[in-house]
Amino acid sequence: MVLGVCPGRHGEPPFRIMEIDGQVVGEARTVTDVLETAASYGILIHDLDDPDAVRWVGGDKYTWRLH
Repeated sequence: MVLGVCPGRHGEPPFRIMEIDGQVVGEARTVTDVLETAASYGILIHDLDDPDAVRWVGGDKYTWRLH
């Protein structure tokens, strides 16, 4: 699960918190971060639009900034 955009801290860019099985596993600033974090937990994502692979909350794979 990739949660909604959070403001960056101390001038850093915004980020989205990632969870796997309800546990926070990291912060993502790009789609690449999502793929790499998932892979580090043994989850290979082939389709970012597949809701069984990734659940996007508060936006989609293109949402990386606060509006």
